[in-house]
Amino acid sequence: MSHRNARLTVHGRRILVERVLAGRPVAHVAAEMGISRPTAHKWVRRWRAEGQAGLHDRSSRPHTTPHRTRPAVEARVCDLRRSRKLGPARIGPILGLPASTVHRILTRHGLGRLAWLDRPTGEPIRRYERDRPGELVHVDIKKLGNIPDGGGWRVVGRTAGDRNRQATTGQRKSSTPVIGYSYIHSAVDDHSRLAYSEVLTDERQHTAIAF
Repeated sequence: MSHRNARLTVHGRRILVERVLAGRPVAHVAAEMGISRPTAHKWVRRWRAEGQAGLHDRSSRPHTTPHRTRPAVEARVCDLRRSRKLGPARIGPILGLPASTVHRILTRHGLGRLAWLDRPTGEPIRRYERDRPGELVHVDIKKLGNIPDGGGWRVVGRTAGDRNRQATTGQRKSSTPVIGYSYIHSAVDDHSRLAYSEVLTDERQHTAIAF
């Protein structure tokens, strides 16, 4: 995905290629689109080599990393993290590695924060989730007192606020209107964590089922 300040999207790259194919100089097209000449040549070259697929973003991660830390050393770093709960500044001197290298290793293996680890075992805590959206939905209901017209006690003062509270709990005379409660029904999809809420008048079974 292009970053938010990118001069060219996939659509813009197509326009670039079309203008160059129409016979216009690459330097002129680059100036019009606010990009450098080497960048314009790069996209034209990728289009000629790969077609439309070459105009899409792709990872800049190298195919090989010859200087990456050996797997045995990475395993030792992870073992010290799990067993002794040490940080990069303390693991580094033990293994003769820079703290920055240790930090990258821990991050790569999901051990970057102790809060993410199970304390007894030192293993990463992985949250569960269902495979498909809608397969499991969590529903919860929150009961909240309504705020009267004019605001709560912070606005109208404690005396009026106490009267409102008594009205909410039904302690006032029946001739006095009761402020009452609202019930926030919320549903969270287990797979996507998408949340949806509605403010309803009660929490009875038919209301909850309809929600």
